[in-house]
Amino acid sequence: MTSATTGGSRPTRLYWDPALLEYNFGDHHPMHPSRLDVTYRLVQQFGLDRRDNVVVEAPEVVPDAVLNLVHPQSYVDAVRAVSADPTAERPGSGLGTEDTPAYPRAHEASARLVGGSYQGAAAILSGEAVRAVNFGGGMHHAHADRASGFCIYNDCAVAVRHLLDQGVRRVAYVDVDGHHGDGTQSIFYDDPRVMTISLHETGMTLFPGTGFANETGRGEAEGTAVNVALPSRADDAMWLRAFDAVVPPLLRQFRPEVLVTQHGCDSHFADELSHLRVSVDGQRQAALSLAGLADELCEGRWLATGGGGYNCHDVVPRSWTHLVGIVAGHPVAVGAAVPQPWREHVLATYGVEAPRTMGDDVDLWWRSWEVGFDPNDETDRTVMATRKEVFPTWGLDPWFD
Repeated sequence: MTSATTGGSRPTRLYWDPALLEYNFGDHHPMHPSRLDVTYRLVQQFGLDRRDNVVVEAPEVVPDAVLNLVHPQSYVDAVRAVSADPTAERPGSGLGTEDTPAYPRAHEASARLVGGSYQGAAAILSGEAVRAVNFGGGMHHAHADRASGFCIYNDCAVAVRHLLDQGVRRVAYVDVDGHHGDGTQSIFYDDPRVMTISLHETGMTLFPGTGFANETGRGEAEGTAVNVALPSRADDAMWLRAFDAVVPPLLRQFRPEVLVTQHGCDSHFADELSHLRVSVDGQRQAALSLAGLADELCEGRWLATGGGGYNCHDVVPRSWTHLVGIVAGHPVAVGAAVPQPWREHVLATYGVEAPRTMGDDVDLWWRSWEVGFDPNDETDRTVMATRKEVFPTWGLDPWFD
């Protein structure tokens, strides 16, 4: 693999094709495909798809052999069966539920989402790209043998497994979705080559009800599953303090060769599927921090995906346009005006008054861990629970490092 270059010149792959909109559970489902359409339109308005270092590539429907890196053929066959006949019953597959309905050609649509992340990993391996972003991916609730939480195939896990199979020794997966990345964690729970870190609303108040500090990995992989179960009303200051106190020190000890990240933006205060109160500004800051860690630890090698996000025409396109800009090395200013043609399209097409700026006009700040632990603060108690469970495994002091 090649080393990263500097600034905005890193070769970057952006995965997009209108066919991604076929991942569609219906007009009344929270994960409406319009969120992907308006995101790419906003990316285009900022010219991020036309930068000299950016190549837009269509994600392809991956063959079964690629899906089998993670998913057994019996499960792939079950997805194919409900794709051919959505009324077919497949007990135990997680398909055909209210959360993850069956629909025609679900297999092809899901395998195309995998294609973006798999192709991104392949481009990084070959040196054709240093960075890649597949905002249509991030299906982190899919387990090896069942669908869950709007997710059918786990594109992140397929990409990570491909990196490992091609010789990468350590991969870090960081998940900042409002919901716990349970599927990806379960797939690598006993693999010491993969560190999964998930920051999410506590499972005491939110699906999938997992992701607590004592879920730390199994066997030789003890200490490689890391979970920060945040208080249900965590805001920017709480969320970023937790991120800063856990993610950088552990990644610096683990020393990944490639960073894979999931950027579900349902942690936003205007998203109805979580109780968190994070801003677009905060989500952008997390992406900037991960970009810096990729440069510091992985020679820039970074594959970023989307994920959850159900405020489809306001939060999602702004958050993921920021993500695309940061991955490509051309960040969009948080105070930038949202282009008027895009606002007019959103209003005319979806009847929604779109935001005027790319940020939420918040005072973004947080206390670093160095200021000390406050036992009366619920965020600090959450962070300390995670640090006590995991930090000693990596030779770190939970109190000070």
